[in-house]
Amino acid sequence: MSWRIGVDIGGTFTDVALVDEASGAIGIAKVSTTPSDLARGVVAALEDALGRHALAGDDVGFLSHATTVVTNALLEEKGARTALIATRGFRDVLELRRSARASLYDLFQDPPSVLVPRHLRLEIDERLDAQGEVVTPLAEDQIAGLIAFLKSHQVEAIAVCFLYSFLNDAHERIVGERLRRALPDVPVFLSSEVLPEIREFERTSTTAVCAYVGPLLASYLKRLEAATEALGLPALHVMASSGGVLGVDEVLTMPAMVVESGPAAGVVAAQHIGRALGLDNLLSFDMGGTTAKASLIEGGRVETTSEYEVGGGGNASRWLHGTGHPIRVPVIDLAEVSAGGGSIAWIDPGGALRVGPRSAGAEPGPVCYGQGGTEPTVTDADLVLGYLDPGHLLGGALAVDIERARRAIAEKIAGPLGIGVTEAALGILSVVNNAMAEALRIVSVARGHDAREFTLVAFGGAGPVHAAALAEELAVPRVVVPPIPGGFSALGLVATDLKRDYVRTFYTVLDRADHGALNDAYGELEAGARRMLARSAVPEARWRLARQADLRYVRQAYELTVPVPSGRLGPAALQAVANAFHERHRQTYGHDNPDEAVQLVNIRVTAAASLEALSIRAAGEGTESAVGQRTAHFPGHGALSCAVYRREAMPPGSRIEAPAVIEAMDATILVPPGWRARSDDKGFIVMEASNDG
Repeated sequence: MSWRIGVDIGGTFTDVALVDEASGAIGIAKVSTTPSDLARGVVAALEDALGRHALAGDDVGFLSHATTVVTNALLEEKGARTALIATRGFRDVLELRRSARASLYDLFQDPPSVLVPRHLRLEIDERLDAQGEVVTPLAEDQIAGLIAFLKSHQVEAIAVCFLYSFLNDAHERIVGERLRRALPDVPVFLSSEVLPEIREFERTSTTAVCAYVGPLLASYLKRLEAATEALGLPALHVMASSGGVLGVDEVLTMPAMVVESGPAAGVVAAQHIGRALGLDNLLSFDMGGTTAKASLIEGGRVETTSEYEVGGGGNASRWLHGTGHPIRVPVIDLAEVSAGGGSIAWIDPGGALRVGPRSAGAEPGPVCYGQGGTEPTVTDADLVLGYLDPGHLLGGALAVDIERARRAIAEKIAGPLGIGVTEAALGILSVVNNAMAEALRIVSVARGHDAREFTLVAFGGAGPVHAAALAEELAVPRVVVPPIPGGFSALGLVATDLKRDYVRTFYTVLDRADHGALNDAYGELEAGARRMLARSAVPEARWRLARQADLRYVRQAYELTVPVPSGRLGPAALQAVANAFHERHRQTYGHDNPDEAVQLVNIRVTAAASLEALSIRAAGEGTESAVGQRTAHFPGHGALSCAVYRREAMPPGSRIEAPAVIEAMDATILVPPGWRARSDDKGFIVMEASNDG
């Protein structure tokens, strides 16, 4: 017997998903997240999961983890004391940034914070030109002085980024070797190793981010590795932002790869569910304790982007340029809003009801948890409206107090607004649903997609409660709630591939490219990719290498990425690549110019190793009879009596009419008026608009 285990840290709970490779049976365990020591919470969750399912460490064949350590360090600005060594005259590139501004006409906006303070941004004499040729030789006699300065200032990490080092890394390698010999306990990140790619600011920023979070991530993962090894578990893997998993040593070479580790896992799980159900067009919706995430899957393919910013202060937004620290690594393209079960409802100075961005998180949590929370949250509103059962959260293991929730909403919201508690709770739902619907619009309607052609996959501990309301808002006709929605992101950790992306700049006009040099460049990337795959335990027969290229018309500033065929590249293959670029340009911008020269900027290789495919099954056993009734309040309908069902007792083919509530250990599914639900043969709950409510 071999099981796969995935562990995902959420804002409120740490989730463990377990899958039996032979039968497809799945299990779940949840424990409260421990913000003061995330590793302790992960180990506690693993111990609970192994005990709950009577497993030993050697019953587990694969272990994967989604971590929030990198994101938290950047958002809270609690990374390592980092130094930057740059070409003389270029130490301020992190502060000068680009001209992009979050708010174009706000003259008083604060720029994003800088990860490396100016007194730790050092310079050395050296210079390359735009062809990678040496203009100023490296002043090796200055390295000793830099080392002495770094020692005296007790730096914890070092980033090295020289001008045009992506074309010629000789100077960076010399400095890196000297630093690593002199400071063996201080991690050194060279931009030519992290991101050998054009664009000085983005390359410097990505390298600085790696250095800033590297020591913290290394400490966390090494402690976690030791703890999982003590439990007898297999080697630990970590989910990368692009939707694949990697070994710990691989991750530590480029920590920026895991900045969106958890959200990526949920989208990968949704993609897996789409394949299982034969659904190619999906809207992935994940609502947890602190945030809600939305992503679009079209034709079975997950979109990724390298235009990503994180941290930098309170106004950071991943889809607005100029708000945070750019990292040029592939990240699954999703929209995220501060709207979760723990999001706090409050009244602003103008007397308007707001929800978020502050969250009660895991400590103290919603008021109804009785752990010291005093401000009403979305979970408190769901409880007061009758959507949640006070005696059934986490299968009854999580005691909640509905009267505490009522008093908090009455005191903080209903009283100031001069309305009743139920009306106030409905108002909280309206505000938070509007924010989450906007995230779904960003990834669908705002990008030219018709939401009516998609199916909403709803998960997260709070997602299935709000899913039907959001689907109505966007006219999405169908909602799928997968098994273990409360631990669904953890499930994605065991249903993905080992994967890493490689890139380097190869700057040339496509029809004048040196075919030999281009083939050699792809060959070098692929050789590095194969070395990475060889360190995995996956047989070579399941390895895959895919080529891509970043292209643009001459004199354009930004590129589009298109696939490149394998094998030797000659004039015919490059013409096919150019044609693919013209087509992609037309699809993206509405026009193309086949007579214009096409410029190659970067070449890319994606290396993947496929795990054995999983067939997940979680069909219930029993009858579809309701186990009870309770009153719930619905916008526009008032108080209605709802039939209550237990998900684990719903056999395949069960059909449920609204209004109804379907309860499981990890999540509650709300079937509001105007919807009907059914359970399929694999245990998926499918809700469809009935058009009669």
